[in-house]
Formats: sequence, structure tokens, C-alpha cells
Amino acid sequence: MISLKSILSKKGYVKIKLKKTSTNHFEVKAKINGIKGRFILDTGASNSCVGLEMISHFKLDAKESKIKAAGAGSSEMETQQSTKNTLKIGDWKYHNLHLVLFDLSHVNTALKNHGAKTVEGIIGADVLEKGEAIIDYKKKRLYLKKLIYKF
Repeated sequence: MISLKSILSKKGYVKIKLKKTSTNHFEVKAKINGIKGRFILDTGASNSCVGLEMISHFKLDAKESKIKAAGAGSSEMETQQSTKNTLKIGDWKYHNLHLVLFDLSHVNTALKNHGAKTVEGIIGADVLEKGEAIIDYKKKRLYLKKLIYKF
């Protein structure tokens, strides 16, 4: 029997290991602008996000935003935005990442209260759609299709 891994590999996908946390989220390690971080994979988040306190850590060029963020347990949060960032997850790269920046303390408090590690941000549906994501829940793997850039 042919495995999902071999089928997707032939179609240009890269395999990324996921870790299931004590809160039942999938966690993924990634780099933004070459700097490592830990992120929750959230198919329900429309945009990828980073905590405001991580702006200098990830060398983000933050700009004011009129958009209000809403998430689990919180709504109408002030945001900033950062554009033209590089994201690397495993061997998958994206060179024009737009990030929403807002206070993730409520997320990290909930994670800590359940014995999970805190995160620097959230990988949302924008990235998953760009990478034509396929999630193998049983084997805890994320597959993203390599992007081809024409310069």
C-alpha cells in the first residue's frame, strides 16, 4: 500500500512534525525572519498572529492597524500588523508573510494553566491555505506544498 507521505512527496509537499500539547492543540516549530519560535496550529484562525511582546524578538516592522482581533475568550483587541516577513516551517518557506500582532497573554495563560508551554504565535488558515495544507491527525504531521517563486 502506498503511503500518504510518498504520494504527497511526489506532488511537491514537505512533511512537518506536529506535537500534540496537553491542551489538545497541535504545536509546530517555525522561524520568522530566521528566528525560532513555537506556534499553535489553528485552522480556525483566519490570520497568522504573533504576540506584541515578540515584535523585537522576530525583528518585525510593526505598523498600526484599525482591525480589531477576536479570539477564544477575548474580543475587540487592539492590533498591529507586520508585512513582508519570511516564514520557514521545516523545509517549507514563504517570503511574503503578513502577521497580525496582538496581546496573546490570555492564550498563554490558558496554556500554562493546563500544563502546556507558552507560544510566540499562531499559524492560521492564511498560511495553511497558501501551502495547500494537509494534516495527518493520526501520524501528527502537517504537509505543505512547496511554493515556487518567480523572480
